[in-house]
Amino acid sequence: MKTLLKEIRGNPLLWLLAFVPVVFIAVKLRPDAHTMLFVLSILAIVPLATLLSHATESVAAKTGDAVGGLLNATLGNLTELVIALAALRAGEYTLVKASIAGAIVTNTLFMLGASFLLGGLKHHTQEFNRVGARMQAGLLFLATIALLVPSAIADADSTAGAAFTNKLSVGLAVLLIIAYGLGMLFSLKTHRELFGSESHGEEGEEPWPIRLALATLAGVTLLVALVSEIFVESVQEAAVSFGMTQAFVGFIVVALVGAAAEMASAFSGARKNRLDLSVGIALGSASQIALFVAPVLVLLSYFLGPVPMDLQFWPGAVVMMLIASLTASLVTNSGRSAWFVGVLVLMVYLIFAMTLYLLPPSNK
Repeated sequence: MKTLLKEIRGNPLLWLLAFVPVVFIAVKLRPDAHTMLFVLSILAIVPLATLLSHATESVAAKTGDAVGGLLNATLGNLTELVIALAALRAGEYTLVKASIAGAIVTNTLFMLGASFLLGGLKHHTQEFNRVGARMQAGLLFLATIALLVPSAIADADSTAGAAFTNKLSVGLAVLLIIAYGLGMLFSLKTHRELFGSESHGEEGEEPWPIRLALATLAGVTLLVALVSEIFVESVQEAAVSFGMTQAFVGFIVVALVGAAAEMASAFSGARKNRLDLSVGIALGSASQIALFVAPVLVLLSYFLGPVPMDLQFWPGAVVMMLIASLTASLVTNSGRSAWFVGVLVLMVYLIFAMTLYLLPPSNK
């Protein structure tokens, strides 16, 4: 605990942790002040993400970057899962699907591209294990194909009704979960020697004790999830005040805030020349959402939602996810990166963001 308090005292950004209790008090006293809650929740998530970043780096120092990246992606995705479950219970399936698609695109393009850019600005060139990156990109492409099929069938065959789409979605959900489990078995058990880090990076600060790091990961992830729920409840009304469209909010804003903790770890790892950690977080998180979170939400909708949810996304979202997976596969193929590669990936993301801001896709 002394180590944690010392870290908070020494980092001015962590002083913003004071906004965590403030946002919980504000939501009790002023639940209708959506714009204020929107701002307070962002101010609370930023220091929590920083704390989560340091704890994840400490765990990665003990377990290796491959396992550290997987652990960070898993804990970081709990935020997206909690957000989606809240919307699922309310029957807001459009928001659920927008947050899923947005999280996949944001992690694949923004997080990966910004990691390449930030790392490349400090280091001339960087290397990472392309075997792990290609496997994650392959899993992501598989999931994108599975999400494409229900939309393609519905558009091509007008006789395919809701019952068929729901049955197909359940079958696809089971297949994706199996594929994700087998992928974890392959990378962490049977062929783990292929997924070692290319470099150990720079010597950073002394890592925290493993027990403190794990306890911080669990506690901070829970707080991020709770604050994110407040954020989601306020963001729709706050969007009107800031002139943002519903599509832009679901696809861009919610995804960026939901992934704040993971981004802090990915960016920090890239700056320390630990690009394996950054790539593992970015692509691991995206593939985990596509192959595990989305299918689990489909299955849980039969128990928690008012009606079953399917995997039929609007065409624009499917195209963006497909392009994102192909972009990730292209830029990670060589196992090397420089700052301009990050610029190119970020440009793809900015094209999507600008399109959604000006012309949102139709709700489906």
